[in-house]
Amino acid sequence: MPSVVKINVLTVPEEMRDTLEKRFASRAGAVENSDGFEWFELLRPVEGTDKYLVYTRWESEEHFKAWMEGPMQAAHRQGPAAEGGEAPKRPAASDSTLWSFEVVQSAGPKK
Repeated sequence: MPSVVKINVLTVPEEMRDTLEKRFASRAGAVENSDGFEWFELLRPVEGTDKYLVYTRWESEEHFKAWMEGPMQAAHRQGPAAEGGEAPKRPAASDSTLWSFEVVQSAGPKK
């Protein structure tokens, strides 16, 4: 069974880019400990777009769904509190779209 890739496409206004990156840097890390998790990358736009890409790779669609219905859903339900225990922070992204792919071919460096 091929691995699956999920790419969350986030529209992030210029003034929220630093906030988004800091939030990802301080995330709990639950995804790394999830069954079937293979890889994560946060990709910052360089030119021509305001879209960040959140790339994750999973052993199967079932592993991804289990993470979405468990740890990820619980983290988003809590609503991250602002510094000092204030009300939840506003989202850094103004829009989000999820792209799904199966890995058909893959290669790494030849050593």
